[in-house]
Amino acid sequence: MTPNRSSDSCTTILVGKGASYDGSTIVARTEDSQNGVFTPKKFIVVQPEDQPRHYRSVLSPFEIDLPDNPVRYTAVPDAIPKDGIWGEAGINHYNVAMSETETITTNSRVLGADPLVESGIGEEDMLTLVLPYVQTAREGVLRLGKLLEEYGTYESNGVAISDVNEIWWLETIGGHHWMARRVPDDAYVTNPNQLGSDRFEFDRPEEFLCDPDLKDFVERHHLALDFDGSSFNPRYAFGSQRDKDRHYNTPRAWDIQRFLNPEVEQDPRSFFLPWCQKPYRKITIEDVKYVLSSHYQDSAYDPYGSEGDSHSRRTFRTIGINRTSQTAILQLRPNRPQETTGIQWLCYGSMPFNTAVPFFTQVDKTPDYFANTTEKVTTDSFYWTNRIIAGLADAHYSHHVGDLEDYQESTMSLGHARIGRVDQALAAGQTVDFERENQEMSDQIQEATDRLLDKILLDASNLMTNHFSLSD
Repeated sequence: MTPNRSSDSCTTILVGKGASYDGSTIVARTEDSQNGVFTPKKFIVVQPEDQPRHYRSVLSPFEIDLPDNPVRYTAVPDAIPKDGIWGEAGINHYNVAMSETETITTNSRVLGADPLVESGIGEEDMLTLVLPYVQTAREGVLRLGKLLEEYGTYESNGVAISDVNEIWWLETIGGHHWMARRVPDDAYVTNPNQLGSDRFEFDRPEEFLCDPDLKDFVERHHLALDFDGSSFNPRYAFGSQRDKDRHYNTPRAWDIQRFLNPEVEQDPRSFFLPWCQKPYRKITIEDVKYVLSSHYQDSAYDPYGSEGDSHSRRTFRTIGINRTSQTAILQLRPNRPQETTGIQWLCYGSMPFNTAVPFFTQVDKTPDYFANTTEKVTTDSFYWTNRIIAGLADAHYSHHVGDLEDYQESTMSLGHARIGRVDQALAAGQTVDFERENQEMSDQIQEATDRLLDKILLDASNLMTNHFSLSD
Protein backbone atom coordinates (compact mmCIF):
# COMPACT_ATOMS: atom_id res chain seq x y z
CA MET A 1 0.00 0.00 0.00
CA THR A 2 1.37 3.41 -0.99
CA PRO A 3 1.40 6.44 1.35
CA ASN A 4 -2.03 7.95 1.93
CA ARG A 5 -1.51 11.44 0.51
CA SER A 6 -1.43 11.70 -3.25
CA SER A 7 1.41 13.67 -4.79
CA ASP A 8 0.73 17.12 -6.10
CA SER A 9 -0.33 17.59 -9.72
CA CYS A 10 1.74 20.50 -10.95
CA THR A 11 3.05 22.36 -14.01
CA THR A 12 6.75 23.20 -14.44
CA ILE A 13 8.60 25.64 -16.68
CA LEU A 14 12.40 25.93 -16.75
CA VAL A 15 14.20 28.80 -18.51
CA GLY A 16 17.88 28.55 -19.42
CA LYS A 17 20.13 31.53 -18.79
CA GLY A 18 20.47 32.27 -22.50
CA ALA A 19 16.69 32.31 -22.95
CA SER A 20 15.89 34.63 -20.03
CA TYR A 21 15.68 38.40 -20.20
CA ASP A 22 18.63 39.09 -17.87
CA GLY A 23 20.76 35.97 -18.05
CA SER A 24 19.14 34.37 -15.00
CA THR A 25 18.34 30.73 -14.67
CA ILE A 26 14.62 30.48 -13.84
CA VAL A 27 12.83 27.48 -12.33
CA ALA A 28 9.08 27.71 -11.70
CA ARG A 29 6.31 25.31 -10.75
CA THR A 30 2.74 25.44 -9.54
CA GLU A 31 2.13 23.18 -6.54
CA ASP A 32 -1.39 21.92 -7.18
CA SER A 33 -3.31 19.77 -4.72
CA GLN A 34 -5.47 16.84 -5.77
CA ASN A 35 -9.09 17.43 -6.78
CA GLY A 36 -11.15 18.79 -3.89
CA VAL A 37 -8.10 19.45 -1.70
CA PHE A 38 -6.62 22.83 -0.75
CA THR A 39 -3.31 22.93 1.13
CA PRO A 40 -2.36 26.11 3.04
CA LYS A 41 1.33 26.99 2.65
CA LYS A 42 3.85 29.22 4.42
CA PHE A 43 7.16 30.78 3.34
CA ILE A 44 9.98 30.29 5.86
CA VAL A 45 13.73 30.21 6.37
CA VAL A 46 15.16 27.00 7.84
CA GLN A 47 18.24 27.70 9.95
CA PRO A 48 21.00 25.07 10.33
CA GLU A 49 20.07 24.55 13.97
CA ASP A 50 16.47 23.80 12.95
CA GLN A 51 17.40 21.24 10.31
CA PRO A 52 16.85 17.70 11.68
CA ARG A 53 19.91 15.51 12.23
CA HIS A 54 17.71 12.42 12.19
CA TYR A 55 14.90 12.65 9.68
CA ARG A 56 11.73 10.57 9.76
CA SER A 57 8.98 10.69 7.12
CA VAL A 58 5.33 10.90 8.04
CA LEU A 59 3.79 9.16 5.03
CA SER A 60 6.28 6.30 4.77
CA PRO A 61 8.49 4.44 7.26
CA PHE A 62 11.62 6.01 5.75
CA GLU A 63 14.17 7.49 8.16
CA ILE A 64 17.79 8.55 7.87
CA ASP A 65 20.63 10.23 9.76
CA LEU A 66 21.52 13.49 8.03
CA PRO A 67 24.91 15.23 7.79
CA ASP A 68 25.91 17.64 10.52
CA ASN A 69 26.74 20.51 8.16
CA PRO A 70 23.46 21.88 6.75
CA VAL A 71 23.22 25.45 5.50
CA ARG A 72 20.34 27.90 5.70
CA TYR A 73 17.64 27.64 3.03
CA THR A 74 14.16 28.90 2.23
CA ALA A 75 11.17 26.61 1.86
CA VAL A 76 7.40 26.69 1.33
CA PRO A 77 6.18 23.85 3.58
CA ASP A 78 2.65 22.88 4.48
CA ALA A 79 1.24 25.26 7.09
CA ILE A 80 -0.55 22.30 8.70
CA PRO A 81 2.18 19.60 8.88
CA LYS A 82 -0.05 16.57 9.37
CA ASP A 83 1.43 14.92 6.24
CA GLY A 84 5.02 15.98 6.86
CA ILE A 85 7.11 18.93 5.69
CA TRP A 86 6.55 19.17 1.91
CA GLY A 87 9.15 21.96 1.58
CA GLU A 88 8.54 22.21 -2.20
CA ALA A 89 10.73 25.15 -3.30
CA GLY A 90 13.67 27.09 -1.96
CA ILE A 91 17.11 28.64 -2.38
CA ASN A 92 20.01 27.79 -0.09
CA HIS A 93 23.00 29.74 1.26
CA TYR A 94 25.04 28.87 -1.85
CA ASN A 95 22.27 30.08 -4.18
CA VAL A 96 21.32 26.60 -5.29
CA ALA A 97 17.58 26.41 -6.00
CA MET A 98 15.35 23.35 -5.89
CA SER A 99 11.74 22.74 -6.92
CA GLU A 100 10.18 19.40 -6.03
CA THR A 101 8.25 17.69 -7.28
CA GLU A 102 6.39 17.45 -10.54
CA THR A 103 4.41 14.22 -10.31
CA ILE A 104 5.02 12.36 -13.56
CA THR A 105 3.68 9.28 -15.31
CA THR A 106 5.29 5.96 -16.19
CA ASN A 107 4.13 2.57 -17.50
CA SER A 108 3.63 -1.01 -16.38
CA ARG A 109 6.80 -2.27 -18.11
CA VAL A 110 8.93 0.01 -15.96
CA LEU A 111 7.01 -0.72 -12.77
CA GLY A 112 7.18 -4.44 -13.44
CA ALA A 113 10.95 -4.25 -13.81
CA ASP A 114 11.56 -1.87 -10.88
CA PRO A 115 8.50 -1.54 -8.60
CA LEU A 116 7.90 1.54 -6.48
CA VAL A 117 9.15 1.26 -2.89
CA GLU A 118 6.56 1.75 -0.13
CA SER A 119 9.28 2.55 2.41
CA GLY A 120 11.09 4.99 0.12
CA ILE A 121 11.19 8.77 -0.18
CA GLY A 122 8.70 11.07 -1.88
CA GLU A 123 7.67 14.67 -2.38
CA GLU A 124 7.25 15.06 1.37
CA ASP A 125 11.00 14.58 1.88
CA MET A 126 13.22 15.57 -1.04
CA LEU A 127 13.87 19.27 -0.43
CA THR A 128 14.75 18.64 3.22
CA LEU A 129 17.10 15.79 2.29
CA VAL A 130 18.97 17.59 -0.50
CA LEU A 131 18.90 21.40 -0.52
CA PRO A 132 20.77 22.09 2.78
CA TYR A 133 23.77 20.00 1.70
CA VAL A 134 24.75 21.01 -1.84
CA GLN A 135 26.82 23.82 -3.33
CA THR A 136 25.96 23.36 -7.02
CA ALA A 137 23.01 22.09 -9.03
CA ARG A 138 25.02 19.09 -10.24
CA GLU A 139 25.83 18.16 -6.64
CA GLY A 140 22.12 18.31 -5.89
CA VAL A 141 21.31 15.91 -8.73
CA LEU A 142 23.96 13.44 -7.60
CA ARG A 143 22.89 13.59 -3.93
CA LEU A 144 19.24 12.99 -4.78
CA GLY A 145 20.26 10.25 -7.22
CA LYS A 146 22.21 8.41 -4.52
CA LEU A 147 19.23 8.58 -2.16
CA LEU A 148 16.98 7.16 -4.85
CA GLU A 149 19.39 4.34 -5.63
CA GLU A 150 19.73 3.36 -1.96
CA TYR A 151 16.25 3.93 -0.55
CA GLY A 152 13.93 4.11 -3.56
CA THR A 153 10.79 6.16 -4.05
CA TYR A 154 7.09 5.38 -3.72
CA GLU A 155 6.08 7.68 -6.59
CA SER A 156 7.23 8.92 -9.99
CA ASN A 157 8.52 12.47 -9.85
CA GLY A 158 10.42 15.19 -11.71
CA VAL A 159 12.73 17.53 -9.79
CA ALA A 160 14.43 20.76 -10.89
CA ILE A 161 17.72 21.85 -9.33
CA SER A 162 19.54 24.97 -10.51
CA ASP A 163 22.38 27.35 -9.81
CA VAL A 164 23.43 30.52 -11.56
CA ASN A 165 25.11 28.53 -14.34
CA GLU A 166 22.76 25.66 -15.15
CA ILE A 167 19.44 23.91 -14.59
CA TRP A 168 19.05 20.16 -14.25
CA TRP A 169 15.82 18.20 -14.57
CA LEU A 170 15.80 14.82 -12.79
CA GLU A 171 13.12 12.20 -13.42
CA THR A 172 12.64 9.04 -11.39
CA ILE A 173 12.22 5.75 -13.23
CA GLY A 174 10.46 3.03 -11.27
CA GLY A 175 11.54 2.56 -7.67
CA HIS A 176 15.31 3.10 -7.80
CA HIS A 177 16.39 4.36 -11.22
CA TRP A 178 16.74 7.96 -12.35
CA MET A 179 18.01 10.16 -15.14
CA ALA A 180 18.74 13.90 -15.36
CA ARG A 181 19.19 16.25 -18.27
CA ARG A 182 20.77 19.69 -18.31
CA VAL A 183 18.43 22.33 -19.72
CA PRO A 184 20.01 23.93 -22.82
CA ASP A 185 21.01 27.51 -22.05
CA ASP A 186 19.08 28.95 -24.99
CA ALA A 187 15.85 27.00 -24.37
CA TYR A 188 12.89 26.61 -22.05
CA VAL A 189 11.29 23.38 -20.85
CA THR A 190 7.63 22.56 -20.22
CA ASN A 191 6.66 19.62 -18.02
CA PRO A 192 3.01 18.91 -17.08
CA ASN A 193 2.71 15.72 -14.96
CA GLN A 194 4.33 13.49 -17.56
CA LEU A 195 7.75 12.00 -17.96
CA GLY A 196 8.86 14.56 -20.49
CA SER A 197 12.46 14.04 -21.57
CA ASP A 198 12.54 13.08 -25.26
CA ARG A 199 16.30 12.54 -25.66
CA PHE A 200 19.06 10.96 -23.61
CA GLU A 201 22.70 10.20 -24.34
CA PHE A 202 24.48 7.85 -21.98
CA ASP A 203 28.00 8.92 -22.99
CA ARG A 204 27.67 12.67 -22.40
CA PRO A 205 27.84 13.25 -18.61
CA GLU A 206 28.26 16.99 -19.09
CA GLU A 207 24.67 17.11 -20.37
CA PHE A 208 23.09 13.84 -19.13
CA LEU A 209 23.36 12.02 -15.79
CA CYS A 210 21.78 8.79 -14.56
CA ASP A 211 22.17 5.94 -12.13
CA PRO A 212 25.04 3.54 -13.01
CA ASP A 213 22.65 0.69 -13.91
CA LEU A 214 20.21 2.57 -16.14
CA LYS A 215 21.65 1.62 -19.53
CA ASP A 216 21.79 -2.07 -18.62
CA PHE A 217 18.32 -1.81 -17.05
CA VAL A 218 16.91 -0.57 -20.36
CA GLU A 219 18.58 -3.38 -22.29
CA ARG A 220 17.69 -6.16 -19.82
CA HIS A 221 14.01 -5.29 -19.87
CA HIS A 222 13.71 -4.32 -23.56
CA LEU A 223 12.47 -0.83 -22.67
CA ALA A 224 13.87 1.07 -25.66
CA LEU A 225 11.19 1.50 -28.32
CA ASP A 226 13.21 3.41 -30.93
CA PHE A 227 13.63 1.70 -34.30
CA ASP A 228 16.92 3.55 -34.79
CA GLY A 229 19.38 2.05 -32.32
CA SER A 230 21.59 5.13 -32.53
CA SER A 231 19.07 7.24 -30.57
CA PHE A 232 17.17 6.75 -27.34
CA ASN A 233 13.88 8.48 -26.45
CA PRO A 234 13.19 8.04 -22.72
CA ARG A 235 9.64 9.33 -23.16
CA TYR A 236 8.85 6.18 -25.17
CA ALA A 237 10.73 3.88 -22.81
CA PHE A 238 9.74 5.22 -19.41
CA GLY A 239 6.69 7.44 -19.98
CA SER A 240 3.03 7.01 -20.84
CA GLN A 241 0.70 7.65 -23.77
CA ARG A 242 -2.68 7.39 -22.09
CA ASP A 243 -6.03 8.87 -23.01
CA LYS A 244 -5.89 10.84 -19.77
CA ASP A 245 -2.60 12.43 -20.86
CA ARG A 246 -4.33 13.95 -23.90
CA HIS A 247 -6.79 15.84 -21.70
CA TYR A 248 -4.92 16.36 -18.42
CA ASN A 249 -1.26 16.74 -19.36
CA THR A 250 -0.14 17.43 -22.92
CA PRO A 251 -2.49 20.42 -23.50
CA ARG A 252 -0.68 22.34 -20.78
CA ALA A 253 2.67 21.95 -22.55
CA TRP A 254 0.96 22.94 -25.79
CA ASP A 255 -0.48 26.10 -24.24
CA ILE A 256 2.83 27.31 -22.82
CA GLN A 257 4.59 26.59 -26.10
CA ARG A 258 1.76 28.29 -28.00
CA PHE A 259 2.60 31.50 -26.09
CA LEU A 260 6.39 31.26 -26.25
CA ASN A 261 6.54 29.91 -29.83
CA PRO A 262 3.42 31.23 -31.58
CA GLU A 263 5.05 30.60 -34.95
CA VAL A 264 4.92 26.81 -34.40
CA GLU A 265 1.66 24.98 -35.15
CA GLN A 266 1.06 22.07 -32.75
CA ASP A 267 -1.79 19.84 -31.60
CA PRO A 268 -2.77 20.10 -27.90
CA ARG A 269 -3.28 16.32 -27.79
CA SER A 270 0.03 15.47 -29.43
CA PHE A 271 2.52 13.12 -27.76
CA PHE A 272 5.27 14.69 -29.88
CA LEU A 273 5.45 18.11 -28.25
CA PRO A 274 9.15 18.85 -27.69
CA TRP A 275 10.52 18.78 -24.15
CA CYS A 276 12.46 21.98 -24.80
CA GLN A 277 12.25 24.76 -27.37
CA LYS A 278 14.08 27.98 -28.14
CA PRO A 279 11.56 30.83 -27.63
CA TYR A 280 10.92 33.42 -30.29
CA ARG A 281 12.18 36.07 -27.85
CA LYS A 282 13.71 36.16 -24.38
CA ILE A 283 11.47 35.16 -21.46
CA THR A 284 10.64 37.43 -18.51
CA ILE A 285 9.33 36.83 -15.00
CA GLU A 286 5.98 38.20 -16.21
CA ASP A 287 5.92 35.61 -18.98
CA VAL A 288 6.47 32.82 -16.45
CA LYS A 289 3.70 34.18 -14.23
CA TYR A 290 1.38 34.50 -17.24
CA VAL A 291 1.86 30.99 -18.62
CA LEU A 292 1.46 29.43 -15.17
CA SER A 293 -1.80 31.39 -14.81
CA SER A 294 -3.09 30.25 -18.18
CA HIS A 295 -6.60 28.97 -18.79
CA TYR A 296 -6.25 28.68 -22.60
CA GLN A 297 -7.09 32.32 -23.32
CA ASP A 298 -8.09 33.09 -26.90
CA SER A 299 -9.05 29.50 -27.62
CA ALA A 300 -12.14 27.32 -27.56
CA TYR A 301 -10.77 25.65 -24.42
CA ASP A 302 -10.98 28.68 -22.08
CA PRO A 303 -13.53 28.00 -19.31
CA TYR A 304 -13.93 31.77 -18.87
CA GLY A 305 -14.04 32.53 -22.59
CA SER A 306 -16.69 33.06 -25.23
CA GLU A 307 -15.16 30.91 -27.96
CA GLY A 308 -16.18 27.31 -28.47
CA ASP A 309 -19.05 25.83 -26.47
CA SER A 310 -19.75 24.45 -23.02
CA HIS A 311 -18.15 21.12 -23.97
CA SER A 312 -14.93 22.50 -25.48
CA ARG A 313 -14.39 24.91 -22.57
CA ARG A 314 -14.14 21.94 -20.19
CA THR A 315 -12.11 19.66 -22.46
CA PHE A 316 -8.67 20.25 -20.94
CA ARG A 317 -7.26 20.77 -17.47
CA THR A 318 -6.11 24.39 -17.16
CA ILE A 319 -2.66 25.40 -15.90
CA GLY A 320 -4.08 28.12 -13.64
CA ILE A 321 -6.33 25.72 -11.76
CA ASN A 322 -8.43 26.41 -8.65
CA ARG A 323 -6.42 24.16 -6.31
CA THR A 324 -2.94 25.64 -6.65
CA SER A 325 -1.38 25.89 -3.20
CA GLN A 326 1.68 27.97 -4.05
CA THR A 327 3.85 28.83 -7.01
CA ALA A 328 7.54 29.60 -6.65
CA ILE A 329 9.57 31.29 -9.39
CA LEU A 330 13.21 30.71 -8.41
CA GLN A 331 15.41 33.26 -10.15
CA LEU A 332 19.22 33.07 -9.87
CA ARG A 333 20.75 36.24 -11.29
CA PRO A 334 24.25 36.40 -12.81
CA ASN A 335 27.02 38.73 -11.67
CA ARG A 336 25.26 39.78 -8.48
CA PRO A 337 26.48 39.71 -4.88
CA GLN A 338 25.78 36.51 -2.96
CA GLU A 339 23.05 38.29 -0.98
CA THR A 340 21.03 39.24 -4.06
CA THR A 341 21.74 36.44 -6.53
CA GLY A 342 18.69 34.43 -5.50
CA ILE A 343 15.19 35.90 -5.73
CA GLN A 344 12.20 33.76 -4.75
CA TRP A 345 9.04 35.09 -6.38
CA LEU A 346 6.08 33.71 -4.45
CA CYS A 347 2.41 33.28 -5.33
CA TYR A 348 -0.32 31.74 -3.19
CA GLY A 349 -3.58 30.24 -4.43
CA SER A 350 -5.14 30.11 -7.89
CA MET A 351 -2.80 31.78 -10.36
CA PRO A 352 -5.24 33.83 -12.50
CA PHE A 353 -6.27 35.72 -9.35
CA ASN A 354 -2.96 36.42 -7.60
CA THR A 355 0.37 38.16 -8.04
CA ALA A 356 4.05 37.19 -7.77
CA VAL A 357 6.05 38.78 -4.96
CA PRO A 358 9.88 38.79 -4.96
CA PHE A 359 11.92 38.15 -1.81
CA PHE A 360 15.64 38.18 -1.14
CA THR A 361 16.55 34.74 0.18
CA GLN A 362 19.78 35.29 2.12
CA VAL A 363 17.87 36.27 5.26
CA ASP A 364 17.05 34.79 8.67
CA LYS A 365 13.33 35.55 8.71
CA THR A 366 10.43 36.03 6.31
CA PRO A 367 7.51 38.47 6.75
CA ASP A 368 4.64 37.25 8.93
CA TYR A 369 2.08 37.98 6.20
CA PHE A 370 3.68 35.18 4.15
CA ALA A 371 5.03 32.98 6.96
CA ASN A 372 2.27 32.76 9.56
CA THR A 373 -0.38 30.84 7.62
CA THR A 374 -2.68 28.85 9.91
CA GLU A 375 -5.87 26.84 9.55
CA LYS A 376 -7.88 29.96 10.40
CA VAL A 377 -9.21 31.92 7.43
CA THR A 378 -7.99 35.48 7.96
CA THR A 379 -7.08 38.50 5.86
CA ASP A 380 -3.92 38.82 7.98
CA SER A 381 -2.54 36.02 5.77
CA PHE A 382 -1.52 36.45 2.13
CA TYR A 383 -2.49 32.83 1.46
CA TRP A 384 -6.04 33.16 2.75
CA THR A 385 -6.60 36.61 1.23
CA ASN A 386 -5.73 35.22 -2.18
CA ARG A 387 -8.05 32.27 -1.68
CA ILE A 388 -10.91 34.65 -0.75
CA ILE A 389 -10.30 36.87 -3.78
CA ALA A 390 -10.32 33.87 -6.13
CA GLY A 391 -13.47 32.43 -4.57
CA LEU A 392 -15.30 35.75 -4.96
CA ALA A 393 -14.05 36.68 -8.43
CA ASP A 394 -14.39 33.35 -10.22
CA ALA A 395 -18.17 33.47 -10.81
CA HIS A 396 -17.95 36.80 -12.68
CA TYR A 397 -14.39 36.57 -14.00
CA SER A 398 -14.94 38.82 -17.02
CA HIS A 399 -16.23 41.59 -14.74
CA HIS A 400 -13.23 41.39 -12.38
CA VAL A 401 -10.42 40.61 -14.82
CA GLY A 402 -9.51 44.28 -15.36
CA ASP A 403 -9.00 44.85 -11.65
CA LEU A 404 -6.99 41.63 -11.38
CA GLU A 405 -4.72 42.59 -14.25
CA ASP A 406 -4.17 46.09 -12.83
CA TYR A 407 -3.29 44.55 -9.46
CA GLN A 408 -0.83 42.09 -10.99
CA GLU A 409 0.90 44.74 -13.08
CA SER A 410 1.18 47.29 -10.28
CA THR A 411 2.38 44.85 -7.63
CA MET A 412 4.96 43.19 -9.86
CA SER A 413 6.16 46.67 -10.81
CA LEU A 414 6.72 47.34 -7.11
CA GLY A 415 8.77 44.16 -6.94
CA HIS A 416 10.99 45.04 -9.87
CA ALA A 417 11.43 48.57 -8.54
CA ARG A 418 12.57 47.31 -5.14
CA ILE A 419 15.06 44.87 -6.65
CA GLY A 420 16.40 47.69 -8.83
CA ARG A 421 16.80 50.07 -5.87
CA VAL A 422 18.66 47.43 -3.87
CA ASP A 423 20.96 46.70 -6.81
CA GLN A 424 21.74 50.40 -7.15
CA ALA A 425 22.36 50.79 -3.41
CA LEU A 426 24.81 47.88 -3.35
CA ALA A 427 26.58 49.17 -6.45
CA ALA A 428 27.04 52.50 -4.65
CA GLY A 429 28.60 50.75 -1.66
CA GLN A 430 25.62 51.24 0.65
CA THR A 431 24.59 48.79 3.37
CA VAL A 432 21.26 47.06 2.80
CA ASP A 433 19.04 45.37 5.39
CA PHE A 434 17.51 42.58 3.32
CA GLU A 435 14.99 41.51 5.94
CA ARG A 436 13.71 45.07 6.13
CA GLU A 437 13.49 45.21 2.33
CA ASN A 438 11.44 42.00 2.37
CA GLN A 439 9.20 43.37 5.11
CA GLU A 440 8.58 46.62 3.25
CA MET A 441 7.78 44.59 0.13
CA SER A 442 5.31 42.54 2.15
CA ASP A 443 3.70 45.68 3.61
CA GLN A 444 3.20 47.14 0.14
CA ILE A 445 1.68 43.90 -1.13
CA GLN A 446 -0.63 43.60 1.86
CA GLU A 447 -1.94 47.12 1.31
CA ALA A 448 -2.51 46.51 -2.42
CA THR A 449 -4.12 43.12 -1.82
CA ASP A 450 -6.49 44.55 0.79
CA ARG A 451 -7.56 47.20 -1.71
CA LEU A 452 -8.19 44.54 -4.35
CA LEU A 453 -10.21 42.44 -1.91
CA ASP A 454 -12.34 45.47 -1.02
CA LYS A 455 -13.04 46.17 -4.71
CA ILE A 456 -13.73 42.51 -5.61
CA LEU A 457 -16.05 42.10 -2.62
CA LEU A 458 -18.01 45.25 -3.49
CA ASP A 459 -18.43 44.23 -7.13
CA ALA A 460 -19.25 40.61 -6.29
CA SER A 461 -21.88 41.78 -3.80
CA ASN A 462 -23.50 43.94 -6.46
CA LEU A 463 -23.52 40.94 -8.84
CA MET A 464 -25.32 38.63 -6.44
CA THR A 465 -28.33 36.78 -7.83
CA ASN A 466 -30.74 38.43 -5.39
CA HIS A 467 -29.80 42.01 -6.36
CA PHE A 468 -32.57 44.44 -7.50
CA SER A 469 -32.05 47.69 -9.35
CA LEU A 470 -34.47 49.81 -7.28
CA SER A 471 -33.74 50.90 -3.71
CA ASP A 472 -35.49 52.96 -1.04
